[in-house]
Amino acid sequence: MLVGVAAFALVADIVTKTLVVAHLREGQPVHVLGDVLMFNLLRNPGAAFSVGTGDTIVFTAIAVAVVVYIARTARNLRSTAWAITLGLLLGGALGNLADRIFRSPGFLRGHVVDWIEVTRYWPVFNLADSAIVCGGILTVLLALLGYRIDGRHSERPAASPAPDASSREPKGAAVPDQASEEPPREPKGRPAVWTEERGAQRRVTREDGGLRRPGGKRDSGAR
Repeated sequence: MLVGVAAFALVADIVTKTLVVAHLREGQPVHVLGDVLMFNLLRNPGAAFSVGTGDTIVFTAIAVAVVVYIARTARNLRSTAWAITLGLLLGGALGNLADRIFRSPGFLRGHVVDWIEVTRYWPVFNLADSAIVCGGILTVLLALLGYRIDGRHSERPAASPAPDASSREPKGAAVPDQASEEPPREPKGRPAVWTEERGAQRRVTREDGGLRRPGGKRDSGAR
């Protein structure tokens, strides 16, 4: 995939530059859509979009370094998206590097052929420049989305849920177990009835068919 994309970008750049040099003249732009889109032949000694026109050798060295880096990175490439991205970068870098090697005024100092002009306020560029810019944008997007060259996708760890209110109780706090509370045992032969009265337990004993409270008073019936 990477080689195919790079080859397509390189061939498209070389073919269009050859046609432009053969049919256009410098200083005589062809208006395709008025002043919005024009074909204007320009020989650029600098980088993309006519940047750094006095540093031809420096940009040639940078282009060579980019090509070598992409070629080495391709060994670990397992992602289709990254293959397209690096293919655009590689094809664009090779397209402009070919101009610097083979065009005048000399080896590694050749001027790049630019011919696409969008309005009068945007620098003239070529298809190789467009491939490099698209590859750079895709590189930033893939990095932000977490896609890696080896095909893996790094995800952000999910936020841990907020602790429940019950988990905030201090450690070692004793929780009363009401089920474990048992009434005191009564002596055999005297069954007891337990009742709740005003939040406190009171024992009532059963004697002679009636209920006797502790203290000697007798109730007429069981509550």
